[in-house]
Amino acid sequence: MARTPARADQDEIQNWVERVATAFAQHFGLPPITGRILGWLLICDPPEQSAGEIADAIGASRASLTTSMRLLTMGELVRQRHRPGERTTYFRIDDDAWEKVIRQRIIGMASLREITEDAMALVGPDSERASRVRAAHAFFGWLSEAFAARRPPGV
Repeated sequence: MARTPARADQDEIQNWVERVATAFAQHFGLPPITGRILGWLLICDPPEQSAGEIADAIGASRASLTTSMRLLTMGELVRQRHRPGERTTYFRIDDDAWEKVIRQRIIGMASLREITEDAMALVGPDSERASRVRAAHAFFGWLSEAFAARRPPGV
């Protein structure tokens, strides 16, 4: 059976969504379904999708989406909204979602600098047992400075 252009496009989209799922599983330890949701929400049209639409698009049950959607919304990568007069919840990835999430992670990691500073005061900054703490402290300091005011190109 020959593939129609629409079917070929759909197959390519599914393959791309699967690549996203694999990348997020390998690099971030996320379950494949979570990566599929992210992949789909990155390219879907319209950009807001119901759980049913997402499930249909990625070939999953609505029930299997629940935990992943909760993880993604709590992590503020995906937001949910309701349309007036509707009971359906819609999900989307905002254009600045990636920046917000990564900045939050960087701020969280950079805040560890104060904790490592306290650890060096506790064990002595020049003691041998503080070497790991010094290394962490230097890294968190670098992180704070490197990302203090930077914005990615085009944002």
